[in-house]
Parts: sequence; C-alpha cells; structure tokens
Amino acid sequence: MEKLVSIRGATSVKENTTSEIKKSVIELLTEILKQNNIETEKIVNIIFTVTHELDAIHPATVIREEFEFAMIPMLCTQEVKVKDDLPKCIRVMMQVYSTLTKEKVKHIYLNEASGLRPDLSNKT
Repeated sequence: MEKLVSIRGATSVKENTTSEIKKSVIELLTEILKQNNIETEKIVNIIFTVTHELDAIHPATVIREEFEFAMIPMLCTQEVKVKDDLPKCIRVMMQVYSTLTKEKVKHIYLNEASGLRPDLSNKT
C-alpha cells in the first residue's frame, strides 16, 4: 500500500555558477529518482535549501526546466547559517507516495555532502 514518505538528500558544488549548480542538482535528483524508483506523478512536493553563498540559480528552476516538473510544487530557501557548516551545499527533501517503508527509502548524499547524514545514507 502506498503512503507518503520523505526522501532526503544533499550535494555540494565547487563554485557558485549556474552550470555547476545545474550539474549537481540534476545529478542529485536523478539519483534520488532512480534509487527509489519514483514515478513523477507520485511526487507531492520538493523543498530545496542552499547555503548563503549560492545565489547563481534556484535549484527549483533547474528541476522545472530539466525534468519538466512544472506542476510539482517546489520551494527554495536559504539554509540556516551555522558556524563551520558545509559550504556551497544544496539540500533537498522530497515527499512522494510510495510503497517503500521509511527503513527502505534511499537517501542520497553526494560530493562533499556525502558525510552529512551517514545514519540515513548508509542503509541497505
């Protein structure tokens, strides 16, 4: 039976450029969709946060253009600024209807963000 589940993920970029952010956001979302076998029509919404130094492009803009997700509600906001936090980081939380249990969801952390949540991303 399907139920609403949240899928987390994050990535980082080397530079605050449109091309770097696009590449990383596309890679992150592609992996989340693939690893969790998500059908587009099952996506309820997607929330992105970015650290304060990333202002070249909104991750939601990238996703709307590259994945044609025009009808999926998306929100971008700035991550809370915390001393010594990972810079140039893009985080995502996607809510989807799925048959996956919370324990079976694959949260995806890429690049420098790979160590942010080993408790979530190392599940098998």
